[in-house]
Amino acid sequence: MRTDTPATAAQPVPPAPHLNARAAAMASRPLWKTFLFFLAPMLLSNILQSLSGTLNNVYVGQMIGVGALAAVSSFFPVMFFFIAFTIGLGAGASVLIGQAWGARDTEKARAVAGTTLTVGVLFALAVAVFGGTFTQPMLAALGTPPDILADATAYARIILIAMPGLFVFLLSTAMLRGVGDTVTPLYTLMISTVLGLAITPALIRGWFGLPMLGVASGAWATVISFVVATAWLAVHLRRKKSPLAPDADFVRHLRVRPALLKAVLKVGVPTGVQMIVVSLAELALLSFVNAYGSSATAAYGAVNQVVAYVQFPAISIAITASILGAQAIGAGQAQRLGAITRTALQMNLVLTGGLVLLGYLFSRPLMGFFITSEPVIEVAQTLLHIMLWSTVIFGMGAALSGIMRASGSVLVPTAISIFCIALIEVPVAWWLSHRMGLNGIWIAYPVAFTAMLTLQASYYRFAWRKKTISRLI
Repeated sequence: MRTDTPATAAQPVPPAPHLNARAAAMASRPLWKTFLFFLAPMLLSNILQSLSGTLNNVYVGQMIGVGALAAVSSFFPVMFFFIAFTIGLGAGASVLIGQAWGARDTEKARAVAGTTLTVGVLFALAVAVFGGTFTQPMLAALGTPPDILADATAYARIILIAMPGLFVFLLSTAMLRGVGDTVTPLYTLMISTVLGLAITPALIRGWFGLPMLGVASGAWATVISFVVATAWLAVHLRRKKSPLAPDADFVRHLRVRPALLKAVLKVGVPTGVQMIVVSLAELALLSFVNAYGSSATAAYGAVNQVVAYVQFPAISIAITASILGAQAIGAGQAQRLGAITRTALQMNLVLTGGLVLLGYLFSRPLMGFFITSEPVIEVAQTLLHIMLWSTVIFGMGAALSGIMRASGSVLVPTAISIFCIALIEVPVAWWLSHRMGLNGIWIAYPVAFTAMLTLQASYYRFAWRKKTISRLI
């Protein structure tokens, strides 16, 4: 697969007038070191972000039972659906902030962040009202097994009502990456994870005089942990005088600027739509799984937890490629995009591939973290074996999509992803489930990922590399 630099000769991007000492040092450092410097904290951050949910699932599965784990797992696609728009906003904002930061335009970076945060909070308020009101009908419509519907509703309603705070948390950490700060989000998520680790079992068992909240314990622990972590983040950013610190100057940027919002949405909406399609596909697949009973639902939840961790390097590498690419474009160094792409693909092969190997070697103990029932462990282990290898394929496609997103080229890569998810993954899962049972659902993942990589690589090779690259704002 060739990863040459896209054409820039027709209208080359003018170099940024000034590069500060840190940017100059980053530019002179070998690219793989720059990649690791940026990637390592973000990878740990993504792991910690999921670790809180994983620990909740471990506590729920081990301390309450398989039924409780199934109740929590049944809500995951619903939550993913509602935060998809925020993920898109964060992706769009991080690209624009990255380009502004590469050009050393701090005011533009703050203006993008203020517009994005304002829109995100308004959307989150709508989610909280709608989701909190219609929690049970949504879960029932998904075919959530009746024996876990009440617990799933109690868990989901708490998270949905707390969405405004969660959206601020997610957007803040995403936008900080645009200015090259991946360490602060790491510290923030460490605080959130440690709090979740302490609070969840305390609420399950009623330690220290706290109420015993059952399945809802994980939801309350999640809310408390990210509220405290976000408060710490605000104080820390002000203390270190971050360009995105919530000070008086930043507050005046908390308004919607139509021109900037349009630019953010140009990148973010296709990404958000893609995430929504992914979530709808997961909802469809979950409905297929639910037809096999609550044990299958629990296996689905356990497998998804492990796969999520294996995917983190792939996702983090794609985000790193996108941010470094955006900063290079902003700094007038579009000629570095080819090298960034090659580095991303190589790192995906090594890091994601290494985790895949570990996943196969320790698949049974990994499933045992979440599930105590031996028959359910056997089912989950089989499902993991079927699709885990394809995570490497997924990572390759994600890296190519990420570098193209850095230049604002999102429509075609997003259309490719949507096509593969909606018109390959879901139909294949449905068709094979009727012929092979539960295992057939998981075969659909490698089929879709392989098609996605083939199409993304073709577009990258034959179309995107020939485009002229320029700043979006």
